[in-house]
Amino acid sequence: ADWRVREAMILAFNFEFINQTINLGTEPRITSYFSNSVLGTDHGPAAGRVAELLAPFAADLPPGTIEGYELPVGDAARAIDRKNLRQALKLFEEAGWTVQDGALKNPEGKPFDFEIVLASGATESQTVVDIYAEALKTIGITPRVTVVDSAQYTERTNSYAFDMAWYSRSFSLSPGNEQTLYWGSAGVTEPGTRNWMGMAVPAADAMVRNLVGAGDYDELIASTQALDRILTAGRYVIPVWFSDVSRIAHSSHLHYPETIPLYGDWPGFQPEVWWYED
Repeated sequence: ADWRVREAMILAFNFEFINQTINLGTEPRITSYFSNSVLGTDHGPAAGRVAELLAPFAADLPPGTIEGYELPVGDAARAIDRKNLRQALKLFEEAGWTVQDGALKNPEGKPFDFEIVLASGATESQTVVDIYAEALKTIGITPRVTVVDSAQYTERTNSYAFDMAWYSRSFSLSPGNEQTLYWGSAGVTEPGTRNWMGMAVPAADAMVRNLVGAGDYDELIASTQALDRILTAGRYVIPVWFSDVSRIAHSSHLHYPETIPLYGDWPGFQPEVWWYED
């Protein structure tokens, strides 16, 4: 798919309004696949070892990979951000899509419609998708939201029987072979991997090989940061939010160590390191 289409889909997602509506604007947006860690992409142009790793693939990488990519910013005061939607339509037109009789269509006259699959009981994601769907409709796109039970959701995502789905990821601070399951080109034709976006990018394959074979942590960091640039500028997902702090309500009699584990006290509340004092 054309990166301009993916960027247009991101532009139509008004994160600022959605975050304000659901989280009162408290949650930071995901700007990296390794947010809140040294493995995440630095803002601005790639430099040093990261630039060296990306250089052989420069001609085939989408805009923003090497020079730096920033997510669009929406209007937190209104659900429909018309400025961003106009930019989205411009990108669609550059990619060959035009609005005809109120519907966005490709050069063959096929309308832009797709299915968003959600798991039942996921009320938060349902609210997000409902807001997004209304914005898409204003530019001639017809999203179909399908809610299925957990077994069907697993079956459909494992077999790639979906157009768009909600997915939460968490990664290790020492990434390794598992990254092949997420981004490896083989995942396009091998159901059951985690390459849900169906990406087949030689540069990503090369970065994964490099991080797996890294001889020291500095090389691992550089390889992962280069991979992160490929993923973020590839615009394969519409990022939502993450929590960069642990929020736990507790009695004033309960105490925890001043120095907490690297991952904080979440995911996985750790009562064994807390104690009670009168």
